[in-house]
Amino acid sequence: MQFDDLIESMNQDVYERLVQAVETGKWPDGNRLSHEQRENSIQLVMAYQARYVSSDEAFTINANGEIVTKTKRELKEQFKTDAGEQIARFKLDQEKGEL
Repeated sequence: MQFDDLIESMNQDVYERLVQAVETGKWPDGNRLSHEQRENSIQLVMAYQARYVSSDEAFTINANGEIVTKTKRELKEQFKTDAGEQIARFKLDQEKGEL
């Protein structure tokens, strides 16, 4: 089977499992990915993203096969809440029980 045929035969469920395996380093059954499996899975995920997933999220692959990157400012804008406030802010030097 050729690489392009493999990408075309993948469905969304297989893609999501490969993404999870690459992120965690384990297959859904708990077995660890070998180095070769991880490299092959990353290539499959990138090729599938380029062909079928139209996303403007940072560090995904666009239709041209390029990695989507965003500036720090663009990422801050993307994650702002509707009110334009920060999601959460905590002081690290507080005693236990104080908030």
